[in-house]
Amino acid sequence: MQSRVDGNPIDAEARKSLTRQDRAEENPVAAQCRGKFTRPQSRWLIAQPEELKADESGITWSEICGSECIARLLLRKGFRCAEEVNAFLRPRLSSLSDPFLLPQMHTAVARILEALNRRERIVLFGDYDVDGVTSLALLAGVLRAYGSAPELFLPLRMEEGYGLSAESVERCVSQYRPQLLIAIDCGTSSATEIADLRKRGVDAIVLDHHEPKSALPDSIAIVNPKTTDSGFEYLCSVGIVFKLCHALLKTAPLPGFDLKSKLDLVALGTVADIVPLRAENRVLVQRGAIEIGKTSRIGLRKLMQVAGVRPPILPEDIGYRLGPRLNAAGRLSTAEKSLRLLLTDDDGEATILAAELDRENRERQEVEKQIFNLAIAQIEGRFDAARDAAIVVGAPGWHQGVLGIVASRIARRYHRPTIVIGFDENGIGKGSGRSIEGLNLVEALSCCAQRLDKFGGHEMAAGLALHEENFDLFAEAFRKAAREILSEEALQPCVRVDHELAFTEIDIDLLRWHEMLQPFGNGNPQPLFLARDVEPVALPRIVNEKHLIFRLRQGSRHRRAVFFDGVTNALPPTPWDIAFRIRADEYDGETLVAMQIEAVRQAERRAGEQ
Repeated sequence: MQSRVDGNPIDAEARKSLTRQDRAEENPVAAQCRGKFTRPQSRWLIAQPEELKADESGITWSEICGSECIARLLLRKGFRCAEEVNAFLRPRLSSLSDPFLLPQMHTAVARILEALNRRERIVLFGDYDVDGVTSLALLAGVLRAYGSAPELFLPLRMEEGYGLSAESVERCVSQYRPQLLIAIDCGTSSATEIADLRKRGVDAIVLDHHEPKSALPDSIAIVNPKTTDSGFEYLCSVGIVFKLCHALLKTAPLPGFDLKSKLDLVALGTVADIVPLRAENRVLVQRGAIEIGKTSRIGLRKLMQVAGVRPPILPEDIGYRLGPRLNAAGRLSTAEKSLRLLLTDDDGEATILAAELDRENRERQEVEKQIFNLAIAQIEGRFDAARDAAIVVGAPGWHQGVLGIVASRIARRYHRPTIVIGFDENGIGKGSGRSIEGLNLVEALSCCAQRLDKFGGHEMAAGLALHEENFDLFAEAFRKAAREILSEEALQPCVRVDHELAFTEIDIDLLRWHEMLQPFGNGNPQPLFLARDVEPVALPRIVNEKHLIFRLRQGSRHRRAVFFDGVTNALPPTPWDIAFRIRADEYDGETLVAMQIEAVRQAERRAGEQ
C-alpha cells in the first residue's frame, strides 16, 4: 500500500520519508518552517520562450513532439529538424559510433588479443569507486568469455591511495606477476609507475578519462579521449571499457555473446561518476537503465531490494540509492565487496553482500554527518561571502573516504568551490574537492601546485595530497585562484527556469512527453518550471523535521507539492512564484503528476526578466 497525505498522492521520495511515526508527529505550525541556516539569495533567470517555426520539411515543432512546452525545451537544445528530435527522444544503440575512433584503440585491442592467444597472465587494475568497480566487472566478464581468467586488483584507499601508487603496484606485481596490466580509471598521470612496470617486464594499457597534467606514460596504449581531440570527452571509464569490449567483439566475434546485456554496469558507472548525460552517454544510460530493471545479476537484484529500487529505473535511483551503496565499501574499507556483488552467481553470497553494503552505507552516512557538522562549525566562524570565493577546511582524523561527499554538500550549501582535507597522525593530508559552474578544479589546483604533493581529477571533482604545514598557504592560494577565475555573477547562485507553466497545463500528456526527455542528470538537466502568483491554501506540513508538504492554489486550480529540505528556507510573503519540477507518481495503479518545489520567491512582475 502506498502512502497519501490528506488522501492525496505525494512524490515518491516523500512517501519513503513518511513513516507512521512521521505522520503522527507532523506539525502544522508555520513558524517552525525556519532553519538556522538560510541559503544564499539566488538570482532567478527565466528563459525567454523561443519562436516555434516549421523545420526544413515544413513540419511544425508541436507536430513533432505533441507538446508546445516540450517543443520549446527541445528547440533550446539546438535541434533544428524532426530527425534530430526523434534521435534524442528515441535513443538507439545503432547510433553509437565506431569504437576505433577512440585514441590508440587499435593498439590496445591488438595487444589484448595477443595476450589472450598466448594465455598471458592479465591483471585488471581498477579504482575503488563505482566507475572503477563496474569497469572491472565489465571487462572481466568479456575476457572470461574469451577463455581468459584475468586477476582483478583494487588498491586500498587508506593504505595505498588512488590509482597506480608505488605501494599498490608493488603489491599487485608481487601477488600476481602480470605480463599485461590493464589500468582502468587511472594511469594517465602515472608515468613513473608505468616506467617501473616496464622495467619489470610488464606491459601496461591505460583505459582512463582523467585529465592529463603532464607528459603521458610510456605505455603500450592510452585509451583516454582527453589526450586528443577525439570528441568522446564525455565518456567515463566504464563507457571507455564498453567501447573497448565493442572493439574486441568487432575484431574477434564471440557467437552468442550479448554485450547489450552488460549495459547495466555501464549505466551504474556513468551515472555514479556524474559525467554528462549527452551524446552517447545518454544512449548508454537510457538502455542501461532498462537492463538494470531486468538484470540477471543476482547481486544487483539483491542490492535493488535492500535499496528499495524498482523498475522503471531512473538516474536518481542509481545516483542516490544504488551508487552510494556500491561506493560505501570502497569509502570505508575495500571495494572488494562491491566487485564481488556484481560478479557473483551465488544467491546466498549476494544476499550477504547486499546487506553488508547497505549496513556500510549507513555507517558512511553517520561518519559523513559527523565530519560535515565539524566542517560547518569551522566555516561559520571564518567564511565571509563577500570576501571568500572558495572554501577550504580540514582537520586531523577526518575519514578520507567521505571527504568528497562532504565537499559536495558544502559546495551546494554555500555555492563555493570547496576542498575538504583529512590529516593522519603523521600530518599527511588527503583531500577531495568539488566545484561550481565556472571553475575548473584542476586548473585552479594547478595554480597552487607548489603547495601540494599531488593532485588530479576532473573539472568539477578532484583529489589532492599535501603536508599539514602547507595547509594555510594552500588554502590562501586556492581562495586567491578562485577569486581570480570566478566572476561575481558566478559566485551568486542562480535559479535557471526553463519554461513558465500554469497549473492548468500540468497533465498526464505533458508528463508523458516530459519523461521522453529522460535520462536526466549532468548535461541533460531535468526541466525547471515556473508558476506565478501561487498561494498556499493551508499551512505547510512538516515531515521528518525538514520537508514541507504544501497544498497550493493558482487561480481556481489546486495542486499538492513537496519541498524537500524546505524547513531550512525562510518562506517569503505570499503570493509566491515557485520554481518546480514534475515527475510520475504511481498510486493504486494510476500514474499521477507530482510536483517538487525547488525554490520560492515573493511574486514578481515580468519586467526585467532575463
